[in-house]
Amino acid sequence: MKPFRAHGTAQANEHGLQLPLEGGASLSIEILEPAMARVRIRPADGYREPRTWAVAPQPGADVPWSGRARDDLSGFSRSPASVQRRADGITLRTGAMAVHLQSDPLTLSWRDASGRLLVQDRASAAYMASTRTRAVRHYLQREGGERYYGLGDKTGPLDLQGRRLRTLAMDALGYDPQRGDPLYKHWPFVLTRAAGGGWSGIYYDTLAACTFDLGCEHDNYHGLYRHVEIDDGDLDYYLMLGDTPAAVIAQYVRLIGGTALPPRWSLGFAQTAMGLADAPDAQQQLEAFIARIDAEGIPCSAFHYGSGYSSRGKRRYVFTWNHDKFPDPKALNQRFHDAGMQVVANIKPCLLDDHPAYAEVAAVQGFVHDAAGAPVLEPFWDGMGAHLDFTRPAAVAWWQQKLRDQVLAYGIDVGWNDNNEYAILDDDAACAGDGVPTPMHRARPLHALLMTRASCEAQARHAPGEPVFSVSRAGPPGIQRYAQTWSGDNTTSWESLRWNIRTGLQMSLSGLFNTGHDVGGFAGPSPDAELFLRWVQACCLNPRMVMNSWKADGTNNVPWLHPQVSGDVAAAIRLRYTLMPYLWSLFERAHQHHEPIIRPSFYDFPDDENCYADSDDFMLGADLLVAPVVQAGQTTRTVYLPAGPAAWFDFHTGAQLEAGRVHTVAAPWSTLPLFARSGACIAVAEPVAARPRHDDPPGALRVFRPGARSG
Repeated sequence: MKPFRAHGTAQANEHGLQLPLEGGASLSIEILEPAMARVRIRPADGYREPRTWAVAPQPGADVPWSGRARDDLSGFSRSPASVQRRADGITLRTGAMAVHLQSDPLTLSWRDASGRLLVQDRASAAYMASTRTRAVRHYLQREGGERYYGLGDKTGPLDLQGRRLRTLAMDALGYDPQRGDPLYKHWPFVLTRAAGGGWSGIYYDTLAACTFDLGCEHDNYHGLYRHVEIDDGDLDYYLMLGDTPAAVIAQYVRLIGGTALPPRWSLGFAQTAMGLADAPDAQQQLEAFIARIDAEGIPCSAFHYGSGYSSRGKRRYVFTWNHDKFPDPKALNQRFHDAGMQVVANIKPCLLDDHPAYAEVAAVQGFVHDAAGAPVLEPFWDGMGAHLDFTRPAAVAWWQQKLRDQVLAYGIDVGWNDNNEYAILDDDAACAGDGVPTPMHRARPLHALLMTRASCEAQARHAPGEPVFSVSRAGPPGIQRYAQTWSGDNTTSWESLRWNIRTGLQMSLSGLFNTGHDVGGFAGPSPDAELFLRWVQACCLNPRMVMNSWKADGTNNVPWLHPQVSGDVAAAIRLRYTLMPYLWSLFERAHQHHEPIIRPSFYDFPDDENCYADSDDFMLGADLLVAPVVQAGQTTRTVYLPAGPAAWFDFHTGAQLEAGRVHTVAAPWSTLPLFARSGACIAVAEPVAARPRHDDPPGALRVFRPGARSG
């Protein structure tokens, strides 16, 4: 690799600067907001990625289907900066940050308003490119004591220091919940806490695969450093500073277009299981499920069809119905609606080569293609299939028409966009790029985004005036504008239960707020009674609560899986509905103020060093701390209650506990340890028989302060 070097004098003004580089490239810095700037290197022959689909800073305005021009600066305040020239370089300064450019060697350093150094490029070559692989790298100096978060759906401890991770979407069925990487998302955003306090975030706006080394690599000649390598894409990054993680995350989520406010029903408990829709008598089994959940008195707001409704044997044929298994799907979907449940159906972006519509799509060149223009065929669901090209308008139109005719017209409310990682291995694979042919290694995550957008738009046209909701397993930054997501096909184990909590928090710190996990574990063995109950409790206060499974022995994760704990399972689900007014308020704050719904305790208590220790706990909004049990045989729970509030209170008993210390609390099987901070006022729902439980109005206000009485 060769470093980029200055070739001439930087030209600066109150909005930024430009520096010519050797070989005809250029580096630019643009001040976008008081605490946000952008750095990009424009290659001599132009951008490899001339458009972005992630950056959408104008409230309520989406990115064009064909993408936003990379040089577009609309939607930013363009806060003016003062310019100071010194012998050692140029400094741009706003009221919230300062960036200093040194030309030789080319480095940038970033300070906050107090002058505290938060981010600094590596002095011994910070920006490099390879003529052999076409990769580009950005190196940063690494200080001992820094903490790193983000990168989307990452496994293991929250602090990513010392790890080497990829942002490359994969169909990661059965992944290792502690060490597995990559999973389903492409999310090149790193949130950093400096060793001396202060926070920064860097988002690399690229769809190319990235490798982040966060302190794993060491080279004696360069000191401590970290870096990102972008595989044949552009080096274009946005840097944000803040005193707290909340300040940085809010800037980032605004940058990528905010978070969709879903319909209220989507906050309720939902059920799915591949085994139900895969069964030969699937319609009868689903009718029995409707009757059973009613008989058990368990509130359920939605049912998610697995792809079995479209299967023939093990193969899946999207936008078809197997009428042997589903003789009258419209009547079945009406029964779900009559029972107060919305219906969500799994849809896939790949057509097997014997799909009845394969020739029709091929005729309009609607598939990802190879160098000869033929559809790229890759293994998919026990066959060979071709992926739709969502950058070709004809393919989008076909998709939306089929979704309306074969799914929505059957009484299904929502498309669940699944298997959309586009993990295509053919190096020659390309897509139409909406008129700009694009190799797939620069477009893989884009198709998950556009697939989900296409589904949302079709649903909006089908049901005008209704709030739009969707689900997507994969996607890059921007997917949160359209969809809920989850941690994918986890495996049933105590380890998955424990580490999935951190993966959910990592997604929240990355700006993916509406997320959850497959309750009880998707693959692997059937959970025993204790594990199943603890999993339900751990997930009952996540933004998404969907019970999903596929088990080789034919069992399904359903609330009555283990009769000896079914009452406690039902109680955990009802707790979710009891807290629905509070949960809904958190979704509104996520939408309006870019705040994560669940978050590690250091988000709310960033000055409490104890909150940075690895933990199984999480905050639900600013007022509740959830401490799920994640170890077999445990009937007590050790929990640290952060310093700051005057006290904490046991949500169930009202008992007062001291803040800023570790407590050991009772945690019998029947109880999810839950704590409210002093001063919290939590609205709880009052069940009303005439309406679905997710629409229950607030019936009481739980007030938590010394001497207070709830009313």
